[in-house]
Amino acid sequence: MSRTSYPNKTLHHLGVGVAFLGLILWFFAGRELGLLDWAVSIAPQGYSGAAIMLAIIVMMTPAFALWTLFNRWLERKLGVTGRYLEDEYYAAQNDKEEKKQPH
Repeated sequence: MSRTSYPNKTLHHLGVGVAFLGLILWFFAGRELGLLDWAVSIAPQGYSGAAIMLAIIVMMTPAFALWTLFNRWLERKLGVTGRYLEDEYYAAQNDKEEKKQPH
């Protein structure tokens, strides 16, 4: 269980919701700027779907990087702690490496 108080959890959820809205707005801003149309226009005929997918990936990468930074900052600021799958994975890897090394 988390060791935070209820108001901090609520503020955290609201902050994540605002950040998610930012992701949505980022996508629509990129679309309105014509990035997806531009990607289709330079792609060979018959590859428009792949061009759109690649354009979305490239367009959204900075947004998801900012999303991650914002979420980590918000968690530190509000003192919200949680479990991250990558933390458990690396902890398990470190335990395996420590068992292999002789003491």
